[in-house]
Amino acid sequence: MGNPKAFLTVPRKEAGYRPINDRIHDFGEVEQTLNSKDRQEQASRCMDCGVPFCHWACPLGNKDPEWNDALYRGDWETAYKILKKTNPFPEFTGRICPALCEKACVLYHTTGEAVTNRENECAIAERAFLEGYVTTEHPERNGKRVAVIGSGPAGLSAATHLNYMGYEVTVFEKNEAAGGLLRYGIPNFKLNKKIIDRRIKVMEAEGVVFRYGEKVDGVETLSKLSEQYDAVVLATGTPTARDLKAPGRELKGIHLALELLSQQNRVLAGMEFSKEERITAKGKDVLVIGGGDTGSDCIGTAHRQGCKSVTQIEIMPKPPVGHNPNTPWPNWPVILKTTSSHEEGCTRRWNINTLEFIGEEGHVTGVRVQPIDWKPNPEGGRPIMVEAGEPEVIKADLVLLAMGFLKPEHPQYPENVFICGDAASGASLVVRAIASGKKTAEDMDAYLKKL
Repeated sequence: MGNPKAFLTVPRKEAGYRPINDRIHDFGEVEQTLNSKDRQEQASRCMDCGVPFCHWACPLGNKDPEWNDALYRGDWETAYKILKKTNPFPEFTGRICPALCEKACVLYHTTGEAVTNRENECAIAERAFLEGYVTTEHPERNGKRVAVIGSGPAGLSAATHLNYMGYEVTVFEKNEAAGGLLRYGIPNFKLNKKIIDRRIKVMEAEGVVFRYGEKVDGVETLSKLSEQYDAVVLATGTPTARDLKAPGRELKGIHLALELLSQQNRVLAGMEFSKEERITAKGKDVLVIGGGDTGSDCIGTAHRQGCKSVTQIEIMPKPPVGHNPNTPWPNWPVILKTTSSHEEGCTRRWNINTLEFIGEEGHVTGVRVQPIDWKPNPEGGRPIMVEAGEPEVIKADLVLLAMGFLKPEHPQYPENVFICGDAASGASLVVRAIASGKKTAEDMDAYLKKL
């Protein structure tokens, strides 16, 4: 450890976001970067704890103290080599991970200022690509072939690890390009798609084969594929979004969040849509139903499309600011999260239940909502929802449903089919999907070695 007392003298410094009046006019990444000196200084704040809770909290087991020390000393190449041992895609997690490690950081629990692990991770990954530390590996092949269905973070992770183990890997992707929700769900202002393309080129150079526009679903189709390959990884994510079957749902102008987000990302990639197909917030009052990250992504997209106003409603209560006594360590702290999209302008409301969609001439014009409270359930379990005011109408020309995804249900597959990521667990974090892909690759390898 280079400077064991830096945490006492060096305050946490984040790179921050581009100015609002600049960033809302384009889909470029909103997050800025620190210069190398400042970044190394931030890395010096890591205390190299005897028991590194950051390491424990990270689903990938990232060795933050080790690569932070290398970064502090200016040894960027060593920092990347340490990081790569646990994380195949630090350029992804460095941008979009909620940084479970930072909420486990001892400095977070003592001073409220965790080490900037996520930003440090991103900086290391970018320096690695810039200076050529990212090299291709060509493992000796073991003569066995595996198929990966889906190229989201779980599928890419499984494919990467299986390839390094010596398997010939073919990835089947139903869409026109790889990435899953990384490409078609997360907006460009959080993750530029050139970052995904860059990684795919590395994987292809290492021998992974990608087949696009090939949808593999159904027991029969999957069973046939399992006969053609020694084993199959099913990493199809959570394709079914949670809908809201309230009266008036059939009105035009009501869309699932991913309908907007995926289309906008395709537009930025050069795909054209007709006027009738195009979903746009330009000049409209937008209502986002759902208070999570997907809802936040809709807000940022609406601003960049030129919306008139945007409101976000959430059925659950407003989380506390800074600290939540109901979610003490080691639980993930459920606290109020304000994203870059919220900062760009948004009316946020909690404890709001949707009653019905109302419209004129077949198009939505507003949503009737009910303020509610949550009362303890005398029998235990989920609290009881009760009315807490008079219903009202929120004006809206565009309504976006961002209420999460349903956990997939799977039939019985052949024993050489392995399910991973969100397809196995339901919607979760990108970092957990990457970890699941690695674990699935290890399980598959153990299975095939027994044959």
